Amino acid sequence: MGILSVIQNVSASISITKPEAVFSSQEREHFELQVLANACASYIAKDYEWQALKTLATLTGDGILTAFSFPDDYDRMLKKAELWSDRNAKPLGHVADTDRWLELEVRQFGFVSGLWSIFSDQVNIKPAPASGELIKFYYMSNKWARDDAGTPKASFLLDTDVFRLSEPLLELCMIWMWKSKKKQPYAQEQDDYENAKEKLIAADKGSRILRIGQDRSSRGVQIAYPVSIVP
Repeated sequence: MGILSVIQNVSASISITKPEAVFSSQEREHFELQVLANACASYIAKDYEWQALKTLATLTGDGILTAFSFPDDYDRMLKKAELWSDRNAKPLGHVADTDRWLELEVRQFGFVSGLWSIFSDQVNIKPAPASGELIKFYYMSNKWARDDAGTPKASFLLDTDVFRLSEPLLELCMIWMWKSKKKQPYAQEQDDYENAKEKLIAADKGSRILRIGQDRSSRGVQIAYPVSIVP
């Protein structure tokens, strides 16, 4: 539909004149709508792990490098992110605590499985992935918009740009946030937004799969002590 159409629909609910152009306009009210549209779109994108924004990253080892930069559109890791190597049957172990990571580095343990941690805006992996080894993981992209040619982008800049998620949800978000900023009653509009969001989240998860039997190992289980112990 396009962000201009979204804003035109919103204008009827916030009692402003329907704009014919927004992102090319110099009017103050239209600038407020530009800022609001981008703020609401970002708010929605960060509010849930929408499948449309899940993106696969691939890191390629060279046998030396242990710190890898994030993709250009990286926003955040999934809450239950796992890194998988094409050389192992189990995911790499996650070390969330930097002091623990430092201990492993300083004491120079011999690793029996790969480990990873995030710091300095990089994915850090031990030991260094072998030459040609592929490490893959999913992350959330910050490019929640796209232009009229279908190219993803991180913000609305033109009236023809499109929201990659639900445009009706964006409209509801803009309505309650506009009223909130203008000191108008907005409780009902916020409830409408939250209810619509929860329905979309339920649909975004897909169907539940019925499984018979049980896996030999549970999801998320890691090697108890991922370094070698030498007497």
